[in-house]
Amino acid sequence: MIAPGEQVGFLRAVRMGGSAAAAFGDEPVDVVIDGGAVADIAPTGALRPRGAVIDGEGGRVVPGLWDHHVHTVQWALRAQRFALEKVTTAAEAARLAGAAETLSDGRVVGAGFRDGLWPDAPSLALLDAATGERPTYLINADVHSVWLNTAAFRREGFIAPVDGMLREHDAFEISRRLNAADDATADAAVAEAGAAAAARGITGLVDFDMAWNADAWQRRASAGFDAHHVEFAVYPAGLQRAIDEGLRSGELLPDTAGLVRMGPLKLISDGSLGTRTAACSHAYAGDPSNFGVLTISPDDLRELLTSATASGLEVAVHAIGDRAVASALDAFTFTQARGTIEHAQLVRHADLARFAHLGVVASVQPEHAVDDRDLATGLWAAQQSIGYPLASLLTAGVQVRFGSDAPVAPLDPWLTIAAAVHRTGDEREAWHPEERVSIEAALRASSRHGSTEVEIGGAADLVLCGADPLTSTREQLREMPVIATLLGGRVTHLA
Repeated sequence: MIAPGEQVGFLRAVRMGGSAAAAFGDEPVDVVIDGGAVADIAPTGALRPRGAVIDGEGGRVVPGLWDHHVHTVQWALRAQRFALEKVTTAAEAARLAGAAETLSDGRVVGAGFRDGLWPDAPSLALLDAATGERPTYLINADVHSVWLNTAAFRREGFIAPVDGMLREHDAFEISRRLNAADDATADAAVAEAGAAAAARGITGLVDFDMAWNADAWQRRASAGFDAHHVEFAVYPAGLQRAIDEGLRSGELLPDTAGLVRMGPLKLISDGSLGTRTAACSHAYAGDPSNFGVLTISPDDLRELLTSATASGLEVAVHAIGDRAVASALDAFTFTQARGTIEHAQLVRHADLARFAHLGVVASVQPEHAVDDRDLATGLWAAQQSIGYPLASLLTAGVQVRFGSDAPVAPLDPWLTIAAAVHRTGDEREAWHPEERVSIEAALRASSRHGSTEVEIGGAADLVLCGADPLTSTREQLREMPVIATLLGGRVTHLA
């Protein structure tokens, strides 16, 4: 019986996808794993088994899956926060907050509301009436705004506005404080989340926690964390420290068992759809003076990209609205920086070609198109750019990577893949079906850096699926059973 943590030497009778399928068709093959890599692939029975063997029984093997956009600690701590995803009014959210349990630190914290769909508006008075003197924090699903009561404003030292809402920079500061758990609590939550991610086929993620992540990941790796690869970002507040410590994108962090690498400089250049702050060319519906906000000026953005590039760091620029995407592409053009635009939820037609010409990667979250379709249909009714492009980006020759933006959407690559292929999360018809992509394209975008195949000599980061993703329905994709997840041939999950 193979146990988690054991090294596998042989996969018997599996079917391949991608380029390997072109070589072997849909016939079962055996896969030899040696030294953490795929050593050989041949028709079943042609190779002698070696080491521990997993019998695939004709199951489909796909490359290890990556989530290219995760706020790790915030996602890991989600279990401590009561859910607001299904709340349909501000009054209901306040009522639930009043009935919620108080955490050990004296706070009440909920997450996941979408006030852009509510018929009534949040207010300080409404939340105060329901929660009294218990400091209460309700986090928007997009994390760009937080609704607080007077006790919370007093505790955090912020002046309370009439609507009780903090947005953008102030909201991020509140999130940083809420996520500042002690090391033991945070690391235990991350370990639990890592095991859950491996059970869904995750072999790597890009961590965008708003913290200094180098020390945290070295500490976790030293304590035995080995569920998946990690590439961690740094924010402008930590840029000089990263430069001083000689961190370079793609380089391994010492003492992390080869699992943790330095990632990009993360920059947030505009807001979000749900908070009505994404920088757009046309005004938000019902608010003719609101075009969103550029939270980093074009001059400052160019300067930051220049500093990062000169220091060996790639960049990841959060840009949701089409005006922000254009500004980010301008900065990439000026600096010749390398990296990604994160989200790209509204893109001008002409900017598709600029993405491809510059070699800028589109790091997108297909589940957002499913979750946001009602918000976008209403708030972006006047926009003329492409909403939540996927197929348009691929057709233009843009490299695309998929992620979840957890906790904004669940850290589950199969939900991401299903959203990309089907563009709906319920029984409604596909939303903008012209932006659907093939299952093969979705699997590729969900592999490491959106470009990994199962091939001889490649890393044995593999997922053995319990159903065939190439022929699965939307619901079957969303619920995809994962038989085994291998990280360099080592078992991180076995059903």
